Amino acid sequence: MYRDRMLIAESETLLLAAIDWESDLRIAIRMVVALVLGGILGWERERKDRPAGMRTHMIVALGAALFTAAALEADPDAELAQVVKGIAAGVGFLGAGTILKERQPHGEIKGLTSAANIWATAAIGLAAGAGLLVTAAIATVLAFVVLKVVSFIEPDPKDLPEAE
Repeated sequence: MYRDRMLIAESETLLLAAIDWESDLRIAIRMVVALVLGGILGWERERKDRPAGMRTHMIVALGAALFTAAALEADPDAELAQVVKGIAAGVGFLGAGTILKERQPHGEIKGLTSAANIWATAAIGLAAGAGLLVTAAIATVLAFVVLKVVSFIEPDPKDLPEAE
């Protein structure tokens, strides 16, 4: 019994010693930043009762950050182009799901801005995961400005003259 406890304690010590705490902390910080930045953009969409709200944006940013950080940590000389392609393809499917074509006489399309926002959120998560935290924050501010300010400038489709 004593010997079993010693073996367990020894294996736990070896496990803890094998963990690269500095690397894990660096990745954790990047993931938290991605979550917060994705949450900001998702909050704006959720407040407007649009498809893909806060949770979706946070998870997209987190996933992109984790894919990127894990690839970089596993192989610092890794070709990130493949990671970017994978993230873009996956997010493309998610974005397509937010685009709905309404059955109206003019076939109005809904969800394009939310889909584009998900795409931008993935890019922001990718930047955060790569350690480009300031770049990710600037991109978030710019996207937020586009979502908030341009909606005041852009004409309401209801006010546009109908095409015959």
